[in-house]
Amino acid sequence: MTSFQTSQANRHGRGSRQKTRGVNLAYLFALPAAALLTVVVLAPIAIVIAISFTDYSLGATEWSGVGMHNYGELLHDKNFVNALSNTALYVAVVVSMSVLLGLLLAILVHDTGRLRRVYEIIFFLPVASTMVALGLVWKFMLHNRIGPVNEIVAALGFPRIDFFNNPSIAIFALAAIGVWHLVGFNMILFLAGLTGIPRDLYQAAAVDGADGFWDRLFRVTWPMLGPTTIFVTITSTITAFQIFDTVAVITHGGPGGSTEVILYQLYQASFQYFETGYASALTVVFLIIMMAISLVQIFAARGVHYS
Repeated sequence: MTSFQTSQANRHGRGSRQKTRGVNLAYLFALPAAALLTVVVLAPIAIVIAISFTDYSLGATEWSGVGMHNYGELLHDKNFVNALSNTALYVAVVVSMSVLLGLLLAILVHDTGRLRRVYEIIFFLPVASTMVALGLVWKFMLHNRIGPVNEIVAALGFPRIDFFNNPSIAIFALAAIGVWHLVGFNMILFLAGLTGIPRDLYQAAAVDGADGFWDRLFRVTWPMLGPTTIFVTITSTITAFQIFDTVAVITHGGPGGSTEVILYQLYQASFQYFETGYASALTVVFLIIMMAISLVQIFAARGVHYS
């Protein structure tokens, strides 16, 4: 072997060793974060999954494995089916209305000039508030006897509406609060998306005859907001599925179970009836639903054009 080949081999060997040391160093730096993730996120999930296969009750010193009994009980539990259907109805209303209203408000606020910041602050205020505080405020606002909304309804000559004690409309009253809480956040996200749309596209659309509001919306604005719409829809869906605060503060799952949702049923099973094994199975089902939504996001995003 010539001296040139020897030096080349030595340089290649040093490069390989440096690369290996760099990789090992990267793993070493990532180790604290990985350990924290394991302790805080993965280990609790694993424990919940393990408990879901037992008859463990909160505070008990002895328990035994029951296999899939808790999951089988879920399938035959009318309360769970009712909570799942109520949650699905709530999510459908909140997501559809908050996304559409958020988009409409973003379009209207986008070209308001100096007042844009003012509108952004006003519409974003509900997002900065806690759902417990909002629930208490809206419980008063929609009260059937002393609420301002019903005072206006009565002043117009219509009968008062018992929003939270009528099984037919209670879930929709809660959904209205959820929309009011989410729409400002969605508006901000859509405003960010609107900023990235080139003005040339609107000029080109106007040349082709698409110069009306609805033509611009459906032919230019919304198609270009595809990535933003996917993101807003998924985040709104995940947030809506986590409905609990307003149910706990206002309706407590009533009247007649018409507002009982998954997380409220989970809370009752865990901290009122102390059925920890059953509650863990309910938690696992909830996690599966969240994972399914995330997978939908991944596959839906593949067909979206990112400009």
